[in-house]
Amino acid sequence: MAKTSLLPLMLLLLFATFMAILSENSSNITTDQSVLLALKSHITHDPHKLLAINWSTSTSICNWIGVTCGSKHHRVTALDLSSFDLTGTIPSELGNLSFLVRLDINHNSFHGTLPFELTNLHRLEYLDFGGNNFDGEIPSWFGYFAQLQDLLVYDNKFTGVIPSTIGNLSKLEKLSLFNNNLKGQVPITIENLLNLICLNLDDN
Repeated sequence: MAKTSLLPLMLLLLFATFMAILSENSSNITTDQSVLLALKSHITHDPHKLLAINWSTSTSICNWIGVTCGSKHHRVTALDLSSFDLTGTIPSELGNLSFLVRLDINHNSFHGTLPFELTNLHRLEYLDFGGNNFDGEIPSWFGYFAQLQDLLVYDNKFTGVIPSTIGNLSKLEKLSLFNNNLKGQVPITIENLLNLICLNLDDN
């Protein structure tokens, strides 16, 4: 009798747990959608209308061009907008893509400085900002990306020195800073990059 009376309660608890998980996943994917729409709003020129047409709220962001979602959490894990001929800036909201592993926007016309909020991308393993028009100093907070294996910020307008904090990137295999306006000495902390395979500092 007691077991029978407990059954509806157990089913109710299971249903409540399922709905909570569903609600959380829906909320998270909504967060990712808001981030990408913020990025879209910072694009001032999209000559091929790749984002203008494809990044529509009528479809799941996991089906948007350049966007990859993870199979487990259905969160954005990769953003690849390379060679889309886009012009614009990087919004601070991009730092809210907390599951992002790969970020590639090479060979566009993004400009301005990089927002500090990108330091929230703790899972980032691959970052390619090459072939754009970013300026200012190379951020010292690049050293916060503990999982980073590839850091490619070549062919921009970065000035100043190479930050010593890059030596914190113990997993870094490729560092490409060529064709900027960097000056000064290479920081001795580069010696800490024991996994480094490729280093390109030409044309500075």
